[in-house]
Amino acid sequence: MVKLFTQKPANIKLQRNNKIIERPLADYQANKTLWDFRGFKPVENVVKDNNEKIVELKPKVKNVKTKKTRSRGKKEIKEDL
Repeated sequence: MVKLFTQKPANIKLQRNNKIIERPLADYQANKTLWDFRGFKPVENVVKDNNEKIVELKPKVKNVKTKKTRSRGKKEIKEDL
């Protein structure tokens, strides 16, 4: 009996927005331009600082427009004459 040991291929995690996928490293290296075109980048373990200033935005002021009154129709003008 012969035992075969298979090695797991090295995987890489790719991220686009909030979506994270795992693909073989060989596949990523072969098709790197395609992955970049689709917006996937390798995941980096970077912790973001929460020291960013938060600016509160004022609500937009709506322009109040007055309704235009309809002009009288042709029939009403003829009747007045």
